Amino acid sequence: MSSAPDLPWQRLHPLSPVIQMVRGAAAFVLVLALPYLSSPHNRTSGDYFELAVIGVAALGGVISWLVTRWRIQDGTLRVETGLVRRRHTQIPLQRIQSVDVVRPALARLLGLAEVRVRTGVAHRGDARLAYIPEERADRLRADLLLWSRGAVAAPADSGAVPLAAVRARRLLLSVWLDGGVPLIVLLAIAFAVAATVHASGARAPLLGAGAGWMLLGLVGIGSRLNSQLGYEVLEEPDGLTVRGGLIGTVVETIPRNRIQAVRLIAPLLWRPLGWVRLEVDVAGGQRRQREDRGAAGQMRTLLPVATRREAEALLAAIGPKVAPVLSPAPRRAAGKAPLRYHFLGAGTTDAWGAASAGRIRRVITWVPLAKVQSVRWTQGPLQRRLRLASVHLDIPGRRVGVILRDRSAVEAHRLAGELPDRCRQARHRSLIEGPPRPEQSTGQGPPMAAGTGA
Repeated sequence: MSSAPDLPWQRLHPLSPVIQMVRGAAAFVLVLALPYLSSPHNRTSGDYFELAVIGVAALGGVISWLVTRWRIQDGTLRVETGLVRRRHTQIPLQRIQSVDVVRPALARLLGLAEVRVRTGVAHRGDARLAYIPEERADRLRADLLLWSRGAVAAPADSGAVPLAAVRARRLLLSVWLDGGVPLIVLLAIAFAVAATVHASGARAPLLGAGAGWMLLGLVGIGSRLNSQLGYEVLEEPDGLTVRGGLIGTVVETIPRNRIQAVRLIAPLLWRPLGWVRLEVDVAGGQRRQREDRGAAGQMRTLLPVATRREAEALLAAIGPKVAPVLSPAPRRAAGKAPLRYHFLGAGTTDAWGAASAGRIRRVITWVPLAKVQSVRWTQGPLQRRLRLASVHLDIPGRRVGVILRDRSAVEAHRLAGELPDRCRQARHRSLIEGPPRPEQSTGQGPPMAAGTGA
């Protein structure tokens, strides 16, 4: 029997259609503006048609708001939407894995927020309430998480415990050094210099191309700053809570049992400063319907930029209690990968598998064996000649996995035979023990293998 009270049918805020239209109108407005920009003095025929298109879009948003409603009944969140094609979503509260609160810029200006209820399955099993008043959204998030645990009232020690935060100055410099921004700026300068030495007829296209590259770089910087400034990670009873954002903000819950991989990344230009980025792979993180790409990425950033010590402190709360020791690849692997074999490392324990790779962008990935779906042994023609092989630890999703790359053939055969049993035992232990808690950790993050770490 659910502890949640029954709530009557409720509608979204009346301004929801306005926010939905504005968020998706940028490309549409640009298309409508192009004819005016090309011939501003000769535009009369299509004006009424374009106004009609805008009116139809506005009417569609209003109708969508009118036919959308939600309620809680018999321990189930029910959401109904759609005029021609009706859609009824029913989510048992016990199946809720996380509840996120998203505040885009315009919604935040109007005091509204979007609530995303996730179940960890395909996107059509989730619910999206866009938009409701901010205070109500925060209260609904807390209540849904509480009811999903079957609790009636929050425990006395339910306060959030800060685990990590991002410094603004460090983030500004890291965004500049990462993501190809310096390359974009150099290309813009190159176009500007080329425009000064060419004939006047070629200057305008070259200057325009340079300005386009510069604009692309500024958009990339602005997007990352908007999503990562004010970033902090907190520990709550329901898991890790990630908060961040400058203009538009996001409050996201990541249950520990949904973390199926942890990844530490050290880009080339960050390494002299000793900075790294920490990411997690979240089960069921595929893009949701009508969800922005930044929030829908399967890899979720826990720390956009941090020192090695700060990253290890957070890893102590979410990573392995006993980290695998990364052993280097055999020297004969240089015949297959002469530039990167120095950075190849791999190791396993009874609970985790880990691998490192990357000469320019160094990456260490940890995967709990309880999440591994399959173990594959592969050997290419060159590997066969060098007596090498690779072992793949596959997890749900397509973006992350651990590859014990270019190991000796004897070691790879041994691991391919042992790891399936280890994975079964790890799954059995996880069902008995449940997800790890921060107080169970040793207080020290997984060690970085010398020569292979970030």
